Parts: sequence; structure tokens; C-alpha cells
Amino acid sequence: MSKPPTRIKDISKRTDQLFTLDTSTLPKLPYPYEDWVDPPIPEVPEVKRAGKDLSLDGVMNVSVPSPDTEEERERLVAKFLEGLRKLLSRENNWMFLKPLMLSIDNCVKCNTCSEACPIFEMSGRAEIYRPLFRSDILRRIIKKYIIPGGKMTAKLTGADIDLTWDTLARLAHLSYRCTLCRRCAQACPMGVDNGLIAREIRKLFSQELGIAAAELHTNGTVKQLKTGSSTGLSPTALMDIFEFMEEDLTDRTGLNIKMPFDKAGADILLIHNAGEFLSWPENIEAFAVIFEAAGLNWTMSSELVGYDSVNYGLFYEDVQLARVTLKHAEIARKLGVKKVVVAECGHAHKAAMAVGDRIWLGENNIPRESCLVILEDLVVNEKIKVDPERNNFPVTLHDPCNITRSMGIIEPQRRVVRKICPKFREMTPHGVNNYCCGGGSGFAIMQSNNFPNWRFTVPGRKKFAQILNAFTRDELDPKVNKYLCAPCSNCKGQIRDLLTYYDAWERVHIQYGGLVELVVNCMSEIREGFIEWDEFH
Repeated sequence: MSKPPTRIKDISKRTDQLFTLDTSTLPKLPYPYEDWVDPPIPEVPEVKRAGKDLSLDGVMNVSVPSPDTEEERERLVAKFLEGLRKLLSRENNWMFLKPLMLSIDNCVKCNTCSEACPIFEMSGRAEIYRPLFRSDILRRIIKKYIIPGGKMTAKLTGADIDLTWDTLARLAHLSYRCTLCRRCAQACPMGVDNGLIAREIRKLFSQELGIAAAELHTNGTVKQLKTGSSTGLSPTALMDIFEFMEEDLTDRTGLNIKMPFDKAGADILLIHNAGEFLSWPENIEAFAVIFEAAGLNWTMSSELVGYDSVNYGLFYEDVQLARVTLKHAEIARKLGVKKVVVAECGHAHKAAMAVGDRIWLGENNIPRESCLVILEDLVVNEKIKVDPERNNFPVTLHDPCNITRSMGIIEPQRRVVRKICPKFREMTPHGVNNYCCGGGSGFAIMQSNNFPNWRFTVPGRKKFAQILNAFTRDELDPKVNKYLCAPCSNCKGQIRDLLTYYDAWERVHIQYGGLVELVVNCMSEIREGFIEWDEFH
């Protein structure tokens, strides 16, 4: 495989592929993975490449067409420019125009963002994966093709770029080589948010050209609004799962708890990522144990969409974002609950609260709160009884980007873990400086073609190294059970796949799970052994 060029000046030329990732040049992993060798990223099979543009890096997680005729290419370029003008207008982009323009206008090209980006670092510092690289393509297009007189001054302003379909196809792919973790924005001395720019590029391609990752759009928000969940889980199937969870909960704890749903006037409407129902029902069971033990007046919803906090529109499109979150608000209002509590899902936190503040308006302005704040109150203020010695094994804590960096919820989860885990080990760095799991912005659910290979070897590589470094060498002995606490459903999906890829259970005995499982595992009034080691493997 070829080595990455040190600088790519022109992405508009029609070539087979600009860049090929050489996995043999990637940064080495720490002990005990110094000998780890990643296989090459496989090529997308010819039958799946047909009619698709893969000329950026040969990796495919979004289907970008390769038009047959010059007329079709020109038509798509014209639609992009029309959409770009909308993106830059207050009427059409009232949600994000101001921060977008601040990020477009104020970059001084210091590349501080690159040093903060795990994708750039773990790719072997590939030029195309610099946060600034994709953002500057958009800036140059705006300067040359949108600003009056831009074409005449393009060479003087550094905006001399040819707007071809090849340029745009690569830009579309580039917007899906970013987890939107916004670590770059935090590091930027000017406050430029390259993560936001990547997200707005995705929005432009989705809303104007119909180009979006299928897992986010067709099999994401569209399916969620039609069937009730992006997982395809229907209300009827949900009732069957509730029945199973009640039986499983009794087997695990000896308690008989009925899962409350559709209770009008409850204090709390608890809303989960529906992935928990299918993959990690013990997380939902743990919430039920804690809330019942604390005597809270709570409920869940069985109404279409109301039982799935997923809102993939956050990652790629405002229209779908608003449709889903307004449905959540409507359900909460109809139930007459006092507040909505978002369970362990990072992007659901941001969609319902940080961004939801612009949408949950008027009679739909139901208070929303993070589950982490409630858990802190219950555990730290000893409203439920815990025995930390039951959690006497090494534990480290992953910080979901949307909960920590985007919302500033840092200490509640830590106060809980410090209270119940005597062998708590902080990652370095942690809190707002922590690294993305590598599955952010929807990457965790993108399982097709060769994208998972890229996801594990590049963005996931930094998180796996960070996890290993959280424990001492003695603790990394496979005879020692270790727990990686990840209070986010999407992060758990990525971490599950990451630990499988790196064979982490067999080699170092690391198990992952949520925060509530740790809480129930040490509750004095609950039968010991809620966490079942090796149950996921």
C-alpha cells in the first residue's frame, strides 16, 4: 500500500483514490498489545462499489454516487451550491447559523485542532484526516462560489478550488471521517468548531442531495418514526421484552418488580436508548431496581417512539432531529409527567436537552434531566444503601462526548463511582478532555462494507489504548476481572465491538457495562452478583 502524501493540494482531480491507509504505519498500542498487528483495510467488493464514488480513501460508510454523465455531475454540483446558500441563511439554518459562521470566519490555520484529534493522530497523521482539511474545503468553496467577486479574487484569498463532483464526493466522505466529538473545538484558541462544520456538511448533503448514511437515515430516523424505534422494536414486541425483563430481574435479584409504563402524572418519564432493550436489558432492569428502592414515582412509555431516546438527526439533519424530539416532547406532555429523565445514552442527552432547548418550546417545554444527576443524589446522599466492597475490583470510567464535552456533566457520575468502587482508576485524560470511544456520530452502528475495520483501527484505537493505560500492569493480568463503566448505549456498542476486535476479554479480562449495573451490584438489599462476569462474551 502507498504511504499518505504529506500534502494534498487539489482534491478536485478525477483519480481512482487520493489516499490509502497503511495499517502497518499506525501508532503502536501499549502493554500488553505491543505485538498487535492490524490486518490491512479490505477493499469494498466490486459488486458493492458499482455506481459509488470511493475516491477519497476506499472506505465506505456512506453511499456517494458516481454519476455516469457530465450533465448529472453538473446538476448535483448546482444542487449543492443551492443548498450551501440555504445553509448560510438565517431563514433556513436558524438553529446553527451563528456558531457555523463563527467557525467559518475565524480559523487562523494554526492546526491546534489536529493535535487534539484522535483520528488524525491514530491514522499516522494522515493529511486528509486533519479537522482543518475538510473545513477548509468548505471555506474555499464559500469564498470562491458564494461570496460576490470570489472567483476573481480566489488566488489572492487562498480559495482557488475547482468545484467539481469529485470535490464534493470526497467532501461528503470526509464529513463521515469525523466522530463529531468536538475535542478539536475545545482545543481551538479561536473557538472554531470543526465538528460542527462536519455535521453541517452532512446536513447539506442529506437535506439537499439525499446523501446520508443509511444507518442514520433510512434505517435510523425514518424507521424510528415509522415503527417506533431505529432497532425496529414495535410496541407489541416491547411488551414481550418487559415481561422477559421482569422474570430475569427476579432471577438476578430475587425481587418482584413490575415495569411501569404509560402511568399518567408520574414524576418521571424515563426514556432509554432502545438498543438497551435488545442488547443490554440488565441496564434497564438496574434502573428499575434503583428507582423502586428509592421510592420514586416513575414510568416509561409504550407509545410509538416514546420508548426510544435515539435521535440520529443530531448527527446529520435538523429536520429529522426536530421530528423525533418533538414526538418525545408530545408524549411527555400527554402523559402529564413532571420531568423527562434521559437514561444512559450520550447523544440522547444532547438531543433532548442542549439542542432540545431550541425545540421543546411552549406547552412542550417539559423539564429534562440527566439520569446521572438523579443517581448522584440517590447514591451520594445515601437514599439507597450500598456496600462498596461488592465492587472491589478495578473500575475505570469512560466519558461520553455528548454528556461531558458537549454538556459539562462531569462530576455526578464520578461521585457515584468514587462512592461505590474502592478501586476506581481515572483515565488520562478524562472529563471534558477525554477521548471519544471511536463510535460517535453514528459510527457505532455502521457495520457494513469495510467501515468497521477503519473504525476499530483508527478512531477506536485511541480509546482502546486509553483503556489499557487506565490499569496497572498487574491489573492487566487476565486473572483479574476489570470493569469499564460506559454510561452511554452507543459508546457501549462501540466498546463491545472494540473489545471483541482486540480480543480483550481473553487477553486482559476487561468487561464493559453501564453505571447503574455497578450501583445495583453493590446495593446492600440486593442479592450479590448482579454483574455476571463474562456474560457478554
